[in-house]
Amino acid sequence: MAHLILFNKPYGVLTRFTDPHGRRTLKDYIPVPHVYPAGRLDLDSEGLMLLTDSAALATRITRPGRGWPKTYWAQVEGVPDERALATLAAGIVLDGVRTRPARVSALAEPALWPRTPPIRVRLSVPTSWIALTLREGRNRQVRRMTAAVGHPTLRLVRYAIGDYTLDGLATGAYRALEAYRDVP
Repeated sequence: MAHLILFNKPYGVLTRFTDPHGRRTLKDYIPVPHVYPAGRLDLDSEGLMLLTDSAALATRITRPGRGWPKTYWAQVEGVPDERALATLAAGIVLDGVRTRPARVSALAEPALWPRTPPIRVRLSVPTSWIALTLREGRNRQVRRMTAAVGHPTLRLVRYAIGDYTLDGLATGAYRALEAYRDVP
């Protein structure tokens, strides 16, 4: 059976095990040999990552359009109205191709760890949180989508991949699972 590791990636950590520039990597947090990230999370994003030693499982998790759904919590500038949320849900054209439909909703501010460094704050512009669930993972997709509807992302946290969530997993912590649930 494949190994599956849940990891709560802190801000500023690369989603690989080596870096020629000396930045923090997965090696600084996960001392488990022969596992690799199933997907990626940008340097300036935080939250749930899955690592496995199974290429087949990694492919099932990340396959565009048919992979496991990924839920993101995005703190955005301003307060998106119903029209902006509906536009995000329907899909945004990025690089000439419309994103797949997403589940999108307003979200009460979640109880999260403090981010270091903190987000930039503009006293004249309020912020709010939205939840987006995607079944694809284009480069910086959530950030590009929210910017396209006039609400740039200030903080991005991946909360869930499939049925797995950040619940009970502190930033920088990991948990190895003995068995895992496959998600259709």
